Amino acid sequence: MKVSIKGVRGSIPTSSPETSYYGGNTSCVTVVEDDWMLILDAGSGMQKAKLPEKPTNRIDILLTHLHFDHIQALGFFGSLFDPNKEVHIWGPESATQSLNSRLNKFLSPPLFPVLMRDLPCTLVLHDISNSSFEIGPFSIESRYVIHPGPTVGYRIKGNHAVVAFIPDHEPALGPSGIIPDKKWISGFDIVENADLLIHDAQYTGYEYKEKTGWGHSSMEDAIKLASIAAVKRLLFFHHDPSRTDEQLEVIFSKLKQTDFGFDDFDFAREGMEIDLG
Repeated sequence: MKVSIKGVRGSIPTSSPETSYYGGNTSCVTVVEDDWMLILDAGSGMQKAKLPEKPTNRIDILLTHLHFDHIQALGFFGSLFDPNKEVHIWGPESATQSLNSRLNKFLSPPLFPVLMRDLPCTLVLHDISNSSFEIGPFSIESRYVIHPGPTVGYRIKGNHAVVAFIPDHEPALGPSGIIPDKKWISGFDIVENADLLIHDAQYTGYEYKEKTGWGHSSMEDAIKLASIAAVKRLLFFHHDPSRTDEQLEVIFSKLKQTDFGFDDFDFAREGMEIDLG
């Protein structure tokens, strides 16, 4: 299983020499195994997603939620305009509107020039909740997690490894932070014993004190979650768009000097590729 990081930022893309190392595109990750590819989120990093070398007529896009930084490149994805492609889009079920209805608000004028119903590909939409499903060699579980609006995290099991993807998540929401009891931890079923966890870490612990309830995690809480869940490796994701490469390096150095009882963590960078299994 190969995991490729295409976009790492939260909220809005950034473009400057000060963010070129970690990257400035918003959320997108690809997972490939046996010539099957999953695209996780459709942020601006999706423009870098390349289809497997072996020709395929089916594409699967798994959306964690529909905030703009996670769907803003969807309308520019070339396979949507290929009549030979079958594109499956998976996204969290809402109690009020279907996935089709909500995506139509974005993929239609005046926000986008092409109506979703006019796309030439064969488009299949899947409303998911706390679901389990199969795509090619992948066994996938989705679970609702704490973030404003319907939001899911994904647990993706391949032939030899498990990847957990929760780019927007507030696992410590409450008066006492993370409760060390797995039945009360949002997203625990998704991350437990994962070989790789890609997780929201937008804020430092100090910053999080002023951002409680915003739907995002501190870096320290992401580490606590990974430790409690016996995750093998943690990648910080959803970097704050105002954060420069230099600032991230300073924060990383301070975190590495702290004894958390878990030290296999790193900041996700655009272009990073990880082979699992």
